[in-house]
Amino acid sequence: MDMLAEKLRKIYQNSGADALFIETDYLRRYLTGFYATDGAVLLDGKSCRFVADLRYYEAAARALDGSGIDVVEGGMREALELASAYKTLGVPFDEISLAAARRLEAAGHTLVDCAPALRRATLIKIPEEIGYIQRACDIAEDAFSALLPQIKEGMAEYEVAALLEYEMRARGASGTSFDTIVAFGANGSVPHHETGTDRLKFGDPVLIDFGCKYEGYCSDCTRTFLFGDDKKHEKFKQIYAHVLKAHLLVLETLRAGMTGREGDAIAREYLRKYDLAQYFTHSLGHGIGLLIHEQPVLSPRGEEVLTDGMVFSDEPGVYLAGELGVRIEDSVKMEGGIAVSFMKGNKNLIVL
Repeated sequence: MDMLAEKLRKIYQNSGADALFIETDYLRRYLTGFYATDGAVLLDGKSCRFVADLRYYEAAARALDGSGIDVVEGGMREALELASAYKTLGVPFDEISLAAARRLEAAGHTLVDCAPALRRATLIKIPEEIGYIQRACDIAEDAFSALLPQIKEGMAEYEVAALLEYEMRARGASGTSFDTIVAFGANGSVPHHETGTDRLKFGDPVLIDFGCKYEGYCSDCTRTFLFGDDKKHEKFKQIYAHVLKAHLLVLETLRAGMTGREGDAIAREYLRKYDLAQYFTHSLGHGIGLLIHEQPVLSPRGEEVLTDGMVFSDEPGVYLAGELGVRIEDSVKMEGGIAVSFMKGNKNLIVL
């Protein structure tokens, strides 16, 4: 309760508004810890109120009992009535719809962008959030281990994705962090390949990008491996070794105080030595939390200074169009001034 109250107090103080008025689902969850598809949170310097309709009121009142957050029964009309006590309302400009903004302005409110205050808060994860992300990573990693012996020749990409998603659900995931990507053979050369109907053949490289949610928090992981060794993949194996080395170099050398750009350069400069950097076509990493893509960004343009409590991906990749793709990704946290992976498994090349 004290940790939640302190988080809310800082967000309010940094908002520059009389009160925050939040309708976006993941932000409501961030502020209250309770998920609902509808409702509004009103946060001022003295209280935090969650307005919930009858679909959620009972569950919210029970879940938030003792949290210091008041649950108010009602819909948007009741939320607007509560908001009428304030002149300026903090709303996240990058999340609120034009219709919702006009509705608040028509009610006489001056709108202030509270997105920067929320972004600063979500950038640094508190221990409770770190614990949820760790659990999401454990579930994803255990599910992947359970998946491997079930993969058989002739299976379609979508069948492998369905099995992996089942294994994550069976271990307590509330859902996936994003649409699971399963790419066989040359499909791996498309970083965000759309999982389809292609069927697995002996000797195929397999790239799987996956993650799950636990208490709303995401994990993100990519593994690339061979389905049988037909002795025709020496180039693939060499590239895999270089991508793995780039991935591990980030974990070994990234330090608090470096920028996202400097973190990205660790992997990119290593791959450049082997004439592979031009095939590394995306950023090294992105923040992870209630959303699968948050701040900070580890890219050639990333100027955010990395500090303890930040969570992001470490995902170098090499993609040769129409031929192959290799990506190795862990979810990572900054802790004690260094980068620490949430994942525990060995990342040496797997040959099924």
